[in-house]
Amino acid sequence: MKKLLIGTAMATVATTGAAMADGHGVSACLITKTDTNPFFVMMRQGAEAAAAELGITLNSYAGQVDGDNEAQVAAIETCIANGASGILITASDTAAIVPAVEEARAAGILVIALDTPLEPIDAADATFATDNFAAGELIGQWAAGAMGDAAADARIAMLDLAISQPTVGVLRDQGFLTGFGIDVVDPSLWGDETDERIICNEVTAGNEEGGRTAMETCLAADPDINVVYTINEPAAAGAYEALVAVGRQDDVLIVSVDGGCPGVADVADGVIGATSQQYPLLMASLGIEAIAAFAEDGTLPENTPGLDFYDTGVALVTAEPVDGVESIGVEEGADLCWG
Repeated sequence: MKKLLIGTAMATVATTGAAMADGHGVSACLITKTDTNPFFVMMRQGAEAAAAELGITLNSYAGQVDGDNEAQVAAIETCIANGASGILITASDTAAIVPAVEEARAAGILVIALDTPLEPIDAADATFATDNFAAGELIGQWAAGAMGDAAADARIAMLDLAISQPTVGVLRDQGFLTGFGIDVVDPSLWGDETDERIICNEVTAGNEEGGRTAMETCLAADPDINVVYTINEPAAAGAYEALVAVGRQDDVLIVSVDGGCPGVADVADGVIGATSQQYPLLMASLGIEAIAAFAEDGTLPENTPGLDFYDTGVALVTAEPVDGVESIGVEEGADLCWG
């Protein structure tokens, strides 16, 4: 692992580029939010495997923390300078990254957003992602169903991603609240809700330490919190640690999104009640395949019919099914984790 681009962690993986129809090698870039979150580790592995199979040279870059937009801009500039055929990106700041993306597209580079839509979504040539609103809605419906009549008096902690409110964080948050039966007011942002059941909106940077700190802050505001929404499973693990510290781990319902192998194990262990599973390996491999097709003859990816992105699927994973909410069990979730 080399430390390049203003101290940003960058992992570079290269496979010998096979000549394409025009006689030139094809190269691609993968730019993720971090290189430590297991979700992005798996995404990189999916891209590596597809690139190796298709004879594409792949260079991978990642910010030091979620929210490191400056590093992602620098990575795009490097990809442009290197003449990449395509860029796959999970943007930390979905609006601030757009000028750099526009520069890449003007240079003839295919840009595909993975997991996290840009603002606006058509700033990228395509988006391969989970329906993040649906993912949030599933865990909201499950939480409301699991609580039954007690949902009317829930005390909810919302552990979000970042103050900048990237699209993935807004969609999951607003989906959860909608599924739980709470008016979201303006679905394009979180935090404007007036429902008294919402105790706090704290940000986690999508990591364990952030989840623990956010949960501690929420508990200080209301020690009777009994439902915790988390942007992802590392944040959920941190929230659980904070609950253990005050002896509340057995009477607070935690729900999350990712469905990664560690997260599914946490569902099995009762740490997380339910999680919405998404498939980063599939997102990345489809992205590499799209870059190969674009490099060969200019073919552009197509959206799922009726949507403005390509839907890579979602499934609710829980050990305790709720009537009326479609789900899969822990064993199936473990078989499918990471996609």
